[in-house]
Amino acid sequence: MELFTIVVSVAQIIGISLGVGTSTLAVLSFFAAIKDGTIDEAERRMLGVIYIILRVAMVTILVSTLGLTFAGYGDSGASYFTPYIVGQYVLIAVLFLNAILMTARLMPSKFGPAIQAGSWYLLGFGMALQSLGLTNFTLVEFFIAYGIELVFATLLINGVMIHLRKAHSAPAA
Repeated sequence: MELFTIVVSVAQIIGISLGVGTSTLAVLSFFAAIKDGTIDEAERRMLGVIYIILRVAMVTILVSTLGLTFAGYGDSGASYFTPYIVGQYVLIAVLFLNAILMTARLMPSKFGPAIQAGSWYLLGFGMALQSLGLTNFTLVEFFIAYGIELVFATLLINGVMIHLRKAHSAPAA
């Protein structure tokens, strides 16, 4: 069981790292694509590849987290479900739900990218805290941090998009 836990833990770390990096790339590539006011076919194809990698990262995280839960629950029972573990599941659920809503065009672009990026970054931040043994927080503290991060991500991403739109629509000097 120890080898299983090691392999699945490494898979989770790789999945989260891949997701954080690719999410950053997705947002920056989207900014670059909309800078001229339109997303051309080459940009659309590149964004499509990035979104596929994000889906691979999401599935990797889901499967590895379920595997770790199987092993952790087997060892510790219900006490395995610490606020950190519950928080991970909340973030994974939000990633999947938001991706589905964005794909179905039911999530406004004002919020969807910020929710996705904010969720990825909090997963990465949580992974860093776990490696330092600093995951002794409550669910209330987790949700407060998540809310603050989502507000920050929304303001940042929408602020950049507003700036890019203004720069594109400004008359050339």
